[in-house]
Amino acid sequence: MENKAALSAGERLIKSKQNRSLGELRGKILVTLCALIMITATVAVTIFLTVKGLQSFLVNHVSPIEFLTSTNWNPLADQPSYGALPFIFGSLAVTFLSALIAAPLGIGGAIFMTEIAPSWGRKVLQPVIELLVGIPSVVYGFIGLTVLVPFIREHGAGTGFSILAGTIVLSIMILPTITTIATDAMGALPNSLREGSLALGATRWQTIRKVLLPAALPSLLTAVVLGMARAFGEALAVQMVIGNVRNLPESLLDPSATLTTIITLNMGHTTYGSVENNTLWSMGLILLIISFVFILIVRYLSSRRKI
Repeated sequence: MENKAALSAGERLIKSKQNRSLGELRGKILVTLCALIMITATVAVTIFLTVKGLQSFLVNHVSPIEFLTSTNWNPLADQPSYGALPFIFGSLAVTFLSALIAAPLGIGGAIFMTEIAPSWGRKVLQPVIELLVGIPSVVYGFIGLTVLVPFIREHGAGTGFSILAGTIVLSIMILPTITTIATDAMGALPNSLREGSLALGATRWQTIRKVLLPAALPSLLTAVVLGMARAFGEALAVQMVIGNVRNLPESLLDPSATLTTIITLNMGHTTYGSVENNTLWSMGLILLIISFVFILIVRYLSSRRKI
């Protein structure tokens, strides 16, 4: 009986090990398959967009220099021109200007939640940030259209549709991204930095300004760059307030257009394979390239983190 019991226990142990090994193999296959799907999707989108984006230059013989430097966009003229510079400028302008507004607010909110009032600051601001994240883009655009645009029209110049309106809407939209990442960066700093600075006689503000902010600077810059990447690809909200004109703006109160707004407005009104359709794909390729640039900047900043 004892031998049978021992044998039965040994068989159960062997079977348990086999089941465990089989479960680990299944888990490994599952996660590997997920990784391969992500890689395949990324490579496929990149190749497809590259092929489509280059057709306007290789097949339709549109000049790349004219496309990138000309300010004249008129694809329906007798002698059509395809200058995308106003749209590239509009995209970069609203992206950088919105980052200039949102970065100080987001980093300031992160400092408040982690250093000034860590006990109740997060309880107050965290629901606000989550609320901003959950609001759809069309709601931001509609609020900007009904509130912000008339306000600029009455107190400024022009129609109210402007780079300024697009910048303000985008700065509010990217604020949660910057605040969340900046809060995590400040919270991840070791307490020894704070304790050592205070032990040397520094005040709280001196500790924040001269110790904590320099230590978290790469992560804070990463937050700003990710916010800019979010702003650069936004279409609907900006489309509703920026004006969507083909001219190069001369001031913040002038209407403009971005790459995303022109693509969304015109893609449905072009024939697949036409010159205008291919130039819109070329704009999409520019968006992809600049997005890759943002990713490279994030990777570089991440490699500089020392703490």
